[in-house]
Amino acid sequence: MSNFETLAVRGDDRGVAHVQMNLPEKRNALSARMIAELTELAQGLGASQETRAMVLSGAGKVFCAGGDLTWMKAQIEADRKTRMAEARKLAEMLNALNEMPTPLIGRIHGSAFGGAVGLACVCDVTLAETGTKFGFTETRLGLIPATIGPYVLARMGEGNARRVFMSARVFEAEEARDLGIVARVVDSGEMDAAVEAEVAPYLTVAPGAVGRAKALARALGPRIDDALIDLSIEALADAWEDEESAHGIDAFLSKTKPRWA
Repeated sequence: MSNFETLAVRGDDRGVAHVQMNLPEKRNALSARMIAELTELAQGLGASQETRAMVLSGAGKVFCAGGDLTWMKAQIEADRKTRMAEARKLAEMLNALNEMPTPLIGRIHGSAFGGAVGLACVCDVTLAETGTKFGFTETRLGLIPATIGPYVLARMGEGNARRVFMSARVFEAEEARDLGIVARVVDSGEMDAAVEAEVAPYLTVAPGAVGRAKALARALGPRIDDALIDLSIEALADAWEDEESAHGIDAFLSKTKPRWA
């Protein structure tokens, strides 16, 4: 098993991998390093039939705050080629998690904003603790939920997505469940048992068949192909290039209100 800088990974003797985003001091924000390590994890451990199930969680008080703003500010200051390359890395991470044959169970607590909602939507089952906050907060910063968009729309449908996709409104776990992001909302004291209830069935079925069934479900569902992923990458690069994003991120980092607030 690889030694990761941003992830804490442990496996048990049943073949269940527990993956924790492990930058609590940064609210587990998606940095370039974490994006690369999640991609490596999906392509390695997540592609092995010895891994019967994977549980994704976050260390500290929140699941994930979304994209690392320092990383995003660097893309605003970069050239177009660099922006496209970095946007592609984020898109490829989401796609790798979405396509890996191992079933992925999301364990969400505290808050999940921006790209973190994308992570919730690539999980096969997502559980959220009571009191967890969700939000597509990108438009507060002059950005858009671009590379996560294909997976969000596949999970929620266009009608549900349009309720929360553009407004940056923060909503509760129960609404996330109603929108289709979350399968169940459980109290914190019941989360271990709820996760185990999702893991246990995968220990009794053929791992190869599980992977093929997951691939078939994806093929029969909304199509997420190279063209759609490329569209989302270009949309994110365009957003980084827009003046609004530079102003919005600067305002956030300086703890001042952007001009549209």
